[in-house]
Amino acid sequence: MDIETFPNPAPGRDYVIQHVADEFTSLCPKTGHPDFGTIVLTYVPGNVCVELKAYKLYLQDFRTKGIFYEAVTNSIFDEMWALMNPRWMRLETIWRGRGGIRSNMIAENADPQYEGPIPPYFS
Repeated sequence: MDIETFPNPAPGRDYVIQHVADEFTSLCPKTGHPDFGTIVLTYVPGNVCVELKAYKLYLQDFRTKGIFYEAVTNSIFDEMWALMNPRWMRLETIWRGRGGIRSNMIAENADPQYEGPIPPYFS
């Protein structure tokens, strides 16, 4: 994974960053049909923040991947967590309905030493 980051401009403060990517696409591994969703990344940064153009290009790489919703959610969460080492992070994937069923996936974690409040959810 080659995603650029930049130094947190306020590392002494707990504040919330939220990025909403509402044009996410991946492929259903069973049918090959496109799956459309919204990816909501919310985090309290540690030492670094994710650079948006690099993050957008990273998400666009999923357009040609056959991958289930659950795997998308956990893959993005794990890679962003490892990249940024945030104090707290939540990733929600909100999928458009197919066959009368809509799906949302949520992954969340906090650094064990994080003593700040768990931020409210924006989405």
